[in-house]
Amino acid sequence: MRILLTGAEGFTGRVFARRAVAAGHIVTALQSDLTHREALHQEVLGLAPEAVVHLAAISFVGHANEAAFYAVNVVGTTNLLDALVQLPAKPGRVLLASSANIYGNTAQSPINEEQPPAPVNHYGMSKLAMEFMAKTYNDRLNLVVTRPFNYTGPGQDAHFLIPKLAAHFAARAPSIALGNLDVEREFNDVQMVCDAYLLLLAHGEPGETYNICSGRPHALRRIIETLARMTSHDLRIEINPAFVRANEVHRLCGDPQKLQTLFSRQGVALHEPSLEETLGRVLLARQD
Repeated sequence: MRILLTGAEGFTGRVFARRAVAAGHIVTALQSDLTHREALHQEVLGLAPEAVVHLAAISFVGHANEAAFYAVNVVGTTNLLDALVQLPAKPGRVLLASSANIYGNTAQSPINEEQPPAPVNHYGMSKLAMEFMAKTYNDRLNLVVTRPFNYTGPGQDAHFLIPKLAAHFAARAPSIALGNLDVEREFNDVQMVCDAYLLLLAHGEPGETYNICSGRPHALRRIIETLARMTSHDLRIEINPAFVRANEVHRLCGDPQKLQTLFSRQGVALHEPSLEETLGRVLLARQD
């Protein structure tokens, strides 16, 4: 399958490209800036992708430029879809990466796809706006939307929690400044997420939205304890009020039933590395 990939130089994009090529696909990285409409259209029209995986986005919740969330995540995605509908032969499948952040704070857990969205930050709001915008293309493109819950792996930016912790433990630093410790997240493996994307390219149902999750949340304190055990190093935790977000999502855990049911019906399975496996790979990368 010829796959056009946006965000190919990002954390997830690099892993997806490797795994897609290993599975026998041909991956072409989009070169144009999503916000440069004309250049984007010209590049897309010069290609003949059989599928599109759209990963490019502003994804760091604490990103300083709030307007960029909407310029890239909403308007940029619109530019891409506009270009795709102009192709003489439209791609057989377009996968859009949204985010579990659209659910916001909710007493419901685990969260399934029917949970009403209630984003509490600009990142989540921009992704929700992207989803609603994309629905207007369902009559012209074979779209599948994914909502990945938290995931990590080697190569993730140090702004994110797990790489930051792993770097401090690997360096045997005396202390680390963190925000709210009383949060629970899924910390899935980027490999699992990318494999789910590949399976959805083949088996996802048009117009559907799928949580990409394991349904297994971990308290941040447990992550710290696990890294301490794996490295035999005690790290002093200092709470920095500047890192405590007013709109923090306290517990984010997904219900994977819809995805699992689809894959079971198609006779395929998704490998989910354990937390220790994932943390071990991140630590090893930080020690190299």
